[in-house]
Amino acid sequence: MTTPAPDTIAAIATPAGRGGVGIVRISGGDLSSFIKGLCGRETLPPRRAVYLSFLDDQHRAMDEGIALYFAAPRSYTGENILELHGHGGVAVTRALLARAIQLGARLARPGELTYRAFLNGKLDLAQAEAVADLIDASTTTAMRAAARSLSGVFSKEVNAIADNMMTARVHIEALLDFPEEELDGVIDESTLQLITTLRQNCDALYRRAQAGAPLREGLTVVLVGKTNVGKSSLLNALAREDAAIVTPVAGTTRDTIERQIAIAGIPLTIVDTAGIRHTEDEVEKIGIDRTWAAIQHADIIFLIQDARDSVNKDSASLTNIDDEVAAKLPHDLPRLTVWNKYDLLDETQKAKVRHRSPLAPDNPERDVWISAKTHEGIDDLERAVLDKIHIAPMTEDTFLARERHTEALKIALDELTLAEAEIAQAHPALELIAERLRYAHNALQTITGKVVADDILGEIFSRFCIGK
Repeated sequence: MTTPAPDTIAAIATPAGRGGVGIVRISGGDLSSFIKGLCGRETLPPRRAVYLSFLDDQHRAMDEGIALYFAAPRSYTGENILELHGHGGVAVTRALLARAIQLGARLARPGELTYRAFLNGKLDLAQAEAVADLIDASTTTAMRAAARSLSGVFSKEVNAIADNMMTARVHIEALLDFPEEELDGVIDESTLQLITTLRQNCDALYRRAQAGAPLREGLTVVLVGKTNVGKSSLLNALAREDAAIVTPVAGTTRDTIERQIAIAGIPLTIVDTAGIRHTEDEVEKIGIDRTWAAIQHADIIFLIQDARDSVNKDSASLTNIDDEVAAKLPHDLPRLTVWNKYDLLDETQKAKVRHRSPLAPDNPERDVWISAKTHEGIDDLERAVLDKIHIAPMTEDTFLARERHTEALKIALDELTLAEAEIAQAHPALELIAERLRYAHNALQTITGKVVADDILGEIFSRFCIGK
């Protein structure tokens, strides 16, 4: 997306379909012709709601509603904005938009209003991205984290590190550029401590960004196992609904079934799959192929097994099919072994497996014992998921981070670590230290948009909805 010309843009700001209210936004320079043509007024008082009729080109009323005028620069985009709040019918909003275009506006591109807000200094790039994240938030925790990013919490911390990094860069550059000033090419203790503090602060911010990233992206959990171990029952238990058909007949599930849930505010997609076994049924074979395809997109696997298979043996060894499944799973993919049908064990058998609780310190494999039928152990399973994928509990200072944010912070952290190591050398190379700090500084500035390529901007804003 290139820098927009100072033309007037218009878009429907509310979702398509029927609703109580429909909003059309117009943003640009001089909007007097739009105020007169649509509202029948010479002017509108800024920031005041005015009830009136919206007019067509024959001065006939198309609808009645509220007109709001925001004078630049006190508006969302930093330009003059006219908002028309009418009834939420498809025909009504389209007619208002068509009239705005007839008066000289053009249809806004996706995200163009927020893009103009960024260009006009109303939002930095991280805040602009938080607008889309707030709209897309699927949990209350994600919503609050996005709101914190939008308010500038994340940006302020990035800018604080970047500003202090500039101080360190100035000193190192001075040692390089002004040797005649008797600086002796020696990095003083305060600068060394500053770089160490920068590295520590960047590391802490990087870890917090990693913790907040799943709030936006969510995680995919795939349920895997042989037939009749209770995968569909577990899906229903986690989703709190009868999403999948459950019968005693093996091979009931022939295709993947997905449901969205939230654990500790983290959005999770739970994927039930066809039971894995040796079969000659062509339809079932296709279902099993789709199981393995789903595994390739998983963030974590639940390897579901029958608790009775464990108790009936001296150890929690797997059946032949379970062995085959476990061996074929990607080794670097996090997994939890979930022993289902715990309710079918007698008290003596339960006593044998209680020490295998997911919270037991001597249980590195994190086996979990549950009953999808009675929901016993489901809370333990949910806690084990967060622990397995190393997600810390969300706190009041959690913000929403995107992959590009964490990548930029990792680059900055790596460069600061290398700069700190270079300083520790007997004869540090000042040119190398200065270059490390420059790379780190630039990486941080890409987060807020102080340094960013036009093609990156186009990619970011093209993902926004039209009208925002």
